[in-house]
Amino acid sequence: MNRLVVMGSVNADHVLRVPHFPRPGETLTGHSYQVVPGGKGANQAVAAARLGAPVSFIARIGDDAIGHQMKTGFAKDGIDVSAVELDDTLPTGIAIIYVSDEGENSIGISAEANGALSPAVVKRHETMIANAHTLLLQLEVPLESVFEAARLARAHGTRVVLNPAPARPLSSDLLALVDLITPNQTEAELLTGVKVTDEASAREAAARFHQMGIADVMITMGSQGVYCSNGQQQQLIPGFRVKAVDTTAAGDTFNGALLAAELAGAEFSDAVRFAHGAAALSVTKFGAQSSIPSKAEVDAFLLTQAAPER
Repeated sequence: MNRLVVMGSVNADHVLRVPHFPRPGETLTGHSYQVVPGGKGANQAVAAARLGAPVSFIARIGDDAIGHQMKTGFAKDGIDVSAVELDDTLPTGIAIIYVSDEGENSIGISAEANGALSPAVVKRHETMIANAHTLLLQLEVPLESVFEAARLARAHGTRVVLNPAPARPLSSDLLALVDLITPNQTEAELLTGVKVTDEASAREAAARFHQMGIADVMITMGSQGVYCSNGQQQQLIPGFRVKAVDTTAAGDTFNGALLAAELAGAEFSDAVRFAHGAAALSVTKFGAQSSIPSKAEVDAFLLTQAAPER
């Protein structure tokens, strides 16, 4: 079945626009304060659903107003929310986000209910994982739960995709269960010891991931594009240049869009181009899930861009 299961975090993002990130002891006057739906797991699930994939979401939220509001929103986006559980002792996770005038962001998070997404919770949804084509994971929920989900997926022949964010050390046992890893430059350096700055260093980092047993590697490199490496090809695929307003969910949008395109049967290069287009559109809008485009918007954007060379 061509269904994507996403397991991960749900956060209420408290977003404030500031001229620049505050220095220690500095008080800044900001503007455009909003509370918007976020969390890496939720962002990726929403992106994949809006961009055409059938998506089920495994997550834990507080039994509070913002949690219920976000769960309703997920359902409106077409996501199966049967495994989005309510926690009656912890609030929904939160993130405090500064967005600078240059469009960059600085984020602090508190796990709250995300931290209660335990291996036992994961085990309850084993059938959902077993029946999926692909499982997408990130690192804003407990690592032991990420490992349990990957272990169950591997046992049932479900493809495991890991977006290793936020950056943190990972065990070789977990990495050995991953089929596709999608780090950014910082995350790739932490996991491989290679400082990724250009295509040559990305190639070296990818080789180390392959040595860990990971067949497919995609290192996102900001304005340079994404370095893709597997048994068939190694190449840096450039993205699209747009005026960035807020980069908060760009990586999450890329991951969700990539898998949505793959599950729809797109060829590899076309899936990456689609993901680049979705990520480019996302940074032109404010917020996390509020910035994620629809498939129609991405298709229209790609028609305005030069066709890739074959």
